[in-house]
Amino acid sequence: MLKKAGKDIPTKSGTKTNPKSQKEVPDQMLDKASKEIPTTSGTKSQIMMRLEKMEDMQQLFEHEELGIVVIHTYIWYMYDTLMRGTELCNRFNFIAASRINTTFITKNPTSVMNELVDRFMVAGDNTTPSLYFLPFNSGNGGHWVLVAMDLSRLMVYYLDSLPGDWSKYPSMKKTVDAAILKFRSKKNYRNRKDITWVRVQCPQQNNSIDCGFFVLRFMRDIIALNRIDIPKMYFDEYKSYSRAHLDEMKDELCQFIIDHRII
Repeated sequence: MLKKAGKDIPTKSGTKTNPKSQKEVPDQMLDKASKEIPTTSGTKSQIMMRLEKMEDMQQLFEHEELGIVVIHTYIWYMYDTLMRGTELCNRFNFIAASRINTTFITKNPTSVMNELVDRFMVAGDNTTPSLYFLPFNSGNGGHWVLVAMDLSRLMVYYLDSLPGDWSKYPSMKKTVDAAILKFRSKKNYRNRKDITWVRVQCPQQNNSIDCGFFVLRFMRDIIALNRIDIPKMYFDEYKSYSRAHLDEMKDELCQFIIDHRII
């Protein structure tokens, strides 16, 4: 359990919590949510069965490769449940996977680079550490990886649930690097050093379909722990992911869809 320290700050619920232990904020929310959501433990919960007719969500229920709709809906869930009304909104940002992927980079790399720059410009000065999460797809429903960018420290973290690093996607790396440097130039920031890419030794999938689930879980855990600096050997709390870790996310998302009347 994380220790408390420092003064209180308001949360979205109006209660007070501890800012120096901000990683405790999403942890507490997740703990509360998990008590209200029936677990699956390998079987479908009642919540999941209620949503089975949603075509886009079949990937979730049947544990298939995830598409952009599920990825974006779970990002919405994380923002609304973990971040809204807290300082976490200043520390974590999301970039739409539908706009930045291998397919678009191949067609028009300059346009994609400018899209990234525009997204960076919207979020403020970026002089304090924060992370931009980019769930990146290799194209045509292919492999998902997570690219997490810290613009203030010129750090890019690469999380892949399969072996290998960013060299598998040279056009993606070139586009991300160019966008970061162009953003800093537009802001008149001094480019103190080269951009550093870090291949995080994150949990690995043991099949051919779990990459999307792992990318969502990577973001969820980084936010829950409130960590801008991602350890190269990943977090001690999450050295591996079991099927129960992935099923937990399914129920969270299903409950969110019902609560917000998305269907």
